[in-house]
Amino acid sequence: MGISNRVHEQMGRGSWIRQMFEAGIALRQRLGEERVFDLSLGNPVVEPPQEFRAELLRLAQHPVPGMHRYMPNAGYPETRAAVARQLAAETGLPYQASDVVMTCGAGGGLNVVLRAIMDPGDEVIVLAPYFVEYLFYVENHGGVPVVVDCDEAFNPDLAILERSITKRTRAVLLNSPNNPTGVVYSAKLLDSLAELLRRKAHQHGKAIYILSDEPYRKLVYDGLKYPFVQHRYTPTVVATSHSKDLALPGERIGYVAVNPELPDRGELVDAIVFCNRVLGFVNAPALMQHLVRSLQGVTVDVADYQRKRDFLYARLVGMGYQMTKPQGAFYMFPKSPMPDDRAFVERLLNHNVLVVPGVGFGKPGYFRISYCLDDRVLEGALDGFRAVARELGLTS
Repeated sequence: MGISNRVHEQMGRGSWIRQMFEAGIALRQRLGEERVFDLSLGNPVVEPPQEFRAELLRLAQHPVPGMHRYMPNAGYPETRAAVARQLAAETGLPYQASDVVMTCGAGGGLNVVLRAIMDPGDEVIVLAPYFVEYLFYVENHGGVPVVVDCDEAFNPDLAILERSITKRTRAVLLNSPNNPTGVVYSAKLLDSLAELLRRKAHQHGKAIYILSDEPYRKLVYDGLKYPFVQHRYTPTVVATSHSKDLALPGERIGYVAVNPELPDRGELVDAIVFCNRVLGFVNAPALMQHLVRSLQGVTVDVADYQRKRDFLYARLVGMGYQMTKPQGAFYMFPKSPMPDDRAFVERLLNHNVLVVPGVGFGKPGYFRISYCLDDRVLEGALDGFRAVARELGLTS
């Protein structure tokens, strides 16, 4: 075999999201774009805000000398300072530029943090349902992902979580608003989680980090205020990106921010910077760092995403599908009407509708819908959902 045994095994567990996306490409080639309704991938169709285009044009017409050269591995000081100012304004915590490292998206950020804090054999708790790449991120650096089920409302079950923490536990990975469920963890829940982790860290005599993956932080609905975990738990590191809030997924621009109230945070930041370099990221994309510097307070139209959620949620529930109403992000995670979620997904595929089975997120018996799509796709998918609901006796 020409590749490593480990990578071969991981490829076998690879992403259902990508599998369905590629199935959609093949289906569109065969049937045509207008007859296929692909709700499988969280790839926003909305364009970046006007402020982004204006800043891109300004830089193109008036380039900064040396703007495409290397910069410090942590990123441009001016960009780090702009991020810190925005974080300080949002959280009320005294973030400084020195607490921020610019990264190649949130995925790159999570990898450099995990590399910085873990020794081989250390454990990272991942809450199911989860973004499947989390498992591979942990394994990339010799860690052991420990999957812990959430409750029926997709909130962390603290009793199960407590039993899962061992002396090798190094971090708990949070994702709120959550992919795939759209759930936002409440302030009360985060308070209880923080108290649990403080107690377990004291018991084992070893720090336990919260890694908070927050690419959907600004996409919350119904007037909900996002509860920041770093208010509640000092050993918190945030990883995020502008893939969703500025609709820039292909630009791979994000950052890591260490809680400014963490003692000796300088050593952790230095380790993150070192890992950013030696893992081959080197630095976040230079042009994007120039661009997002002035866009920290800008977000895509959240009301439009809420409108799409309301449209799809009302119609699917009306057909008999059961789900927890999303509070943020741009996903739904309904219960599969068939015991085998993969079989249900195949049945939908017969009607040219593509979704992702829950097994791909560590939660069989459900399926994920992405609604960051053109209205035409959401509206067109309804006939397929309705037909399958009738086939399965959900609706008359």
